[in-house]
Amino acid sequence: MVDIARNHNAATPTAAGPTMPPTAPLAVAVPDAARRPAAGRQSEKADARPTGRDSSAALPAAESRSAVAARYLLAGIRIALGWVFLWAFLDKLFGWGFATPSARSWLNGGSPTAGFLGGSEGPFSGFFTAIAGNTVTNVLFMGALLAIGTALILGIGMRLAAIGGAILVVMMWAAVLPPSSNPFMDDHLIYAAILIVLALLNAGNTFGFGKAWSATPLVRNATWLK
Repeated sequence: MVDIARNHNAATPTAAGPTMPPTAPLAVAVPDAARRPAAGRQSEKADARPTGRDSSAALPAAESRSAVAARYLLAGIRIALGWVFLWAFLDKLFGWGFATPSARSWLNGGSPTAGFLGGSEGPFSGFFTAIAGNTVTNVLFMGALLAIGTALILGIGMRLAAIGGAILVVMMWAAVLPPSSNPFMDDHLIYAAILIVLALLNAGNTFGFGKAWSATPLVRNATWLK
């Protein structure tokens, strides 16, 4: 009887294995459970503390708005400059009376280059007067006005438009040297600089077909057509 009582009070092994003391897991689990909420509260407090990064976080948004405004401004300049070239072509072709009378239009037998190049008096006057009114000169000049104006308005072929337009306006600048109101600077050089900037900054992608044009197989294989 004494042995039975002694065995009953002691922990005895069973088929499932030794019985774990009931208080040991509680002694380990309680501190872990208490630490986790405390760590969470500490992290929340750390996140809630001011770090000084709020002011800098607003800078990218401000830069983004500036970039968007710049893109729209460049697109407007591109379209406006394209209209300058295209209008010059249309007026010289039909003689709508703004810069070219109807009787002197290209369709009525007039020359779109004879008047401008023929009146050159600068250091390159010999070259320009020699080619003034020539059929090849007329075709190249009118074709350049049409191609550059169309490309700028549509926003496609901006590299070619910039190069061709810059060459054209620099030649026109050379034909009027020296300018009447400045020793060397006039609007032709400004136009050339603007054309190059528009091409470098991909101005054809905003309010234009620049992105779609660049994605075509032709332009992907010949990037100089962008």
